[in-house]
Amino acid sequence: MMRLAIRTLRFRKGGFIATFVAVVFGTAIVMACGGLMETGIRSNVEPQRLAAAPIVVTGQQSHKPPGADEDLDAFPLTELVGVPAELITKIRAVEGVTGVIGDRSFTAPLVTPSGPVVAEGHNWASAALAPYKLVSGRAPGVGEVVSTSGKPGDRVRVLVNGVPESFTLSGITAAPAGHTFFSEPDAARLSRMPDRYADVGVLVAPGTDLDAVKERIEDLGNLSALSGIDRGLAEHPGTGGQREALIAIAGSFGGIAAMTMMFVVASTLALSAQHREREFALLRGIGTTPGQVRRMILGEGLLVALPAVAIGIIPGTLLGRFLFDQLADHGVASPVISFYQGMIPFAAGAGSAVLAVIGAALIAARKSAKIKPVQALMESSLQRKWFSWVRLIAGLLFLGGGLALMIVTATVMVGPLAGATAGPSVLCWAIGVALLGPFWTKAVLLLWRWPVQALSRVNGRLAIRNVSVRSVAMSAAVMPVMLAVGISTANLYMQTTQVDAAAKAFTRDLNADVVLTSATGLSPQLVQQIRAVPGVAGASAYVRSTGVIDEPRNAPFDDDGAPLIGVDAQGANGPAPVRVTTGSLTGLTGSTVALPEYVAQKINRGIGSTITMTLGDGTSMKLRVVATFAADRGYESVVLPATLLTAHTTDGLIRQILVRTTPAGNPGPALTKLAATHPGVQVADREALVSANAEDQKTQAWVNYMLVGMLIAYTAVSVVNTLVSTTLRRRREFALQRLTGSTRNQVLRMLSAESTLIALSGITLGTLVALASLLPFSAKVANSLPTGPIWIYLLIIGAATLLTFTSTLI
Repeated sequence: MMRLAIRTLRFRKGGFIATFVAVVFGTAIVMACGGLMETGIRSNVEPQRLAAAPIVVTGQQSHKPPGADEDLDAFPLTELVGVPAELITKIRAVEGVTGVIGDRSFTAPLVTPSGPVVAEGHNWASAALAPYKLVSGRAPGVGEVVSTSGKPGDRVRVLVNGVPESFTLSGITAAPAGHTFFSEPDAARLSRMPDRYADVGVLVAPGTDLDAVKERIEDLGNLSALSGIDRGLAEHPGTGGQREALIAIAGSFGGIAAMTMMFVVASTLALSAQHREREFALLRGIGTTPGQVRRMILGEGLLVALPAVAIGIIPGTLLGRFLFDQLADHGVASPVISFYQGMIPFAAGAGSAVLAVIGAALIAARKSAKIKPVQALMESSLQRKWFSWVRLIAGLLFLGGGLALMIVTATVMVGPLAGATAGPSVLCWAIGVALLGPFWTKAVLLLWRWPVQALSRVNGRLAIRNVSVRSVAMSAAVMPVMLAVGISTANLYMQTTQVDAAAKAFTRDLNADVVLTSATGLSPQLVQQIRAVPGVAGASAYVRSTGVIDEPRNAPFDDDGAPLIGVDAQGANGPAPVRVTTGSLTGLTGSTVALPEYVAQKINRGIGSTITMTLGDGTSMKLRVVATFAADRGYESVVLPATLLTAHTTDGLIRQILVRTTPAGNPGPALTKLAATHPGVQVADREALVSANAEDQKTQAWVNYMLVGMLIAYTAVSVVNTLVSTTLRRRREFALQRLTGSTRNQVLRMLSAESTLIALSGITLGTLVALASLLPFSAKVANSLPTGPIWIYLLIIGAATLLTFTSTLI
C-alpha cells in the first residue's frame, strides 16, 4: 500500500499540498513558541560586572506567607531584596570561601549640559568583581567618583533624590559606559539600603565544590546563591519577573497554537480523504481490506508530514527569534537574555505536527476503510451523512465546555481575571461548532438564502440549490471562515475591552489635573514647593509597587500579589486617585494603610484595625487601617504613605507628583517655571498619567495582538486550503454546466453567489462564537457591552470575505 501511495501521490497534488502547507506553518508556529518557552526557562544572562566571582549571593526574590500551604506558590517580590550587611561575616566564615565583596548598586543619574542621563552607581570595591581596573588616576575617596570618561580633577554632578550633588573625578576605569563608582561611605549614603548590599560576590579557592559552598551559604538565611551563567540574573534582577511572563506567554499561546494546528491539519487531511471516496470505493471493490486502506492513508499523511516538518524548521527558527526581539523591544522580555531554540522546541513543533497528521489520518481513514464499496460510490457522488457518533459526542463535549466556561466567566471571575476563562471558551465554542459544522451550516443557510436569492436572481437560485443539496460538503468551506472570524474577533475585542475598562477604572477616581514626572527621580522637597504655588489645591508624591497581605490570609488578590500605591497624607481636596468612603487620608503617615472597601470587608478589617504586609523588597510590616475607599472589582490597589513605600522600592525614587488645582486657578506657567529649576522634570496634564497607568495594559494588549495575528494568519491558510481544494474538486461539475450551455461568466456568477453564502455563513457563525465569549467577559470586566473600534470587526469580516472570494474564483 505504501508503494501504491507513493506512485499515485503525484496525481493528488492539490489535497496534499494543502496538508503540506498547513503542517509547515503549524510546525513553525509551535516551534517558535517552544523557543520562547526554552528561553524563558533557561533565562541565561551572561555575567559581566560580576564575572570574576564564582558565586554571587542575592536575596530571595520570592515570599511565601507564614503558615501558607506547602503547595502554594511563592509570591514574586518585585523590588530588590538585597543581602543584609550583617551576613557578610557569616558568608566569609563559610568553609571554602576565600573572600567576600559586597556590591552596592543604585541609580545615579549624571547631570550633563543636554539633561540628566540615567546611570548606575556602585561602590568602588565591587569593581574587582568584573574586574574593572583603573586606566588613570586613583580610587575614590569621600566626595569623589571613578567614571568611564573625563579626566581626573573634573567636577561631576550626580542627581541624588532629584537634587544635583557635585563630586570630584578621581580616576578613569575601563568599565562600560553608564557606570559610576563611589567610595564606600558615599555609596552607602546614596544607596536606598545602607544596611544591605544589592548582591555579594564570593571568591573560592580553585577546585572548590561550588554546589557545596552554595548550599552552606543558602542555609545562612533567606539567600539565593548563583553560579555559572545564572550569575547574570543578579546583575539584572528584573529578569526574574520577565522570565515568568515569557514562560506564561509561550505556554498559553503555544498550547492554543498546537490545538489550532491539530484542528487545521485534521480538517485539511479529512477533506482530502473525503474527496477521494470514489477512489477508496474502487479499492474496496477490487478486494482491498480496511486495514490496507488505513495504512495507505496513514502512510500518505506521513509522506507529506515529514518533509513539511523538515522545511518548517527554517521559518520556525526565524519566527522564534523575531517574536523574542519584538517582546524584548516592548519590555515584555528582557533584552539581555540569550535566545535559545534547541532540540526541545524542535521536538515540540515536529512532534505536534506529526501527531496531528497521524491523528487526522486515523480519523479520516476510519470512515474510508469501513465504508462499503457501493455506499462509498454513493457518498462520493453526493454526501448526505452529517457526522459520525464520535464527532457528535466530541462536538457536544466542546460546546458543553464552552458553555461551562461562559458560566464561570459570568458568575465566578472578577475584573481582568475573566480573561483566564473567556480565552479558552472561544476555542471550545469554535471547535464545537466546527465538529458539528453540517448542522450549523444548514441552520445559518436558512437565514441567508432568501436575501441572496432576491439580490442575485437566476445565478443566485442555482447557487442556493447547489449549496442546499451540498450543505454537508459546504460546511467544510464555511467552518474555516467561522474559525478565523470567531477567534480573531473575540481575542481582539477582549483586549480593547480590557484596556478601556482599566483606563476608566483609573480615570474614574483620578483627581489630579497636572502631573510632574522625571525618569531620574524627583526631590521630596519639590512637593512642598508645588503646594506653595498659587492655584494649587493639593500635591502628592505618587509611587507604585507590589506587596502581599500576609495577615489576614483571605485577601482577594491574585498570585502576583497586591498592587500598591504610595501617596502623601491629604484631605478631601487632595489629588490621590481614590474615593474615600470611611476614615480619612489625613492620617496616612508612618505605618498606616488605606484599603479598598471590598478588600476590607473580605478580610474583616475596619478603621483602627491592623494588617500584616510584606512589601516588594521582602520587608514585613504591621500597618494600621486609617481609611477605606471605593474601587472597581478586579482593579483594587492598597494605598500606603508615599515615604514608606518609596523606601521599599528598588531605586527609592519618586518619579511622579500629582497636582490638583483650584477651580479658578491656573498654576501651569508657575509649575513650568518651577520644573525648569530641577533637571529632568517635566510638566504634563492628567492624560500623561492615564497613559502611563495604561502602559502595562497596552503592552499586554500589543502582545496579544501580535500572537492573535499569527493565529489569524494560520487560520487564513486553512481557509484558502479548504476553499481551493473544494472548488478544484468540482471541476467536473463546472465542465458539465458548460456542456449544457452555461457560459463562463454564468458559472463565475454562480460561484460568486456561493462564495457570498459561504462568507455570510462563516461570518455569522464566527460572530456568534465571539459573542458567546465576549458578552460575559465584557460584563465582568467593564459592566457593559464589548468596547473597541468598529473598524477592527469590519477589517476581520472584509479579510474573510476577500479570502473566500479569492480562493474560490481564482
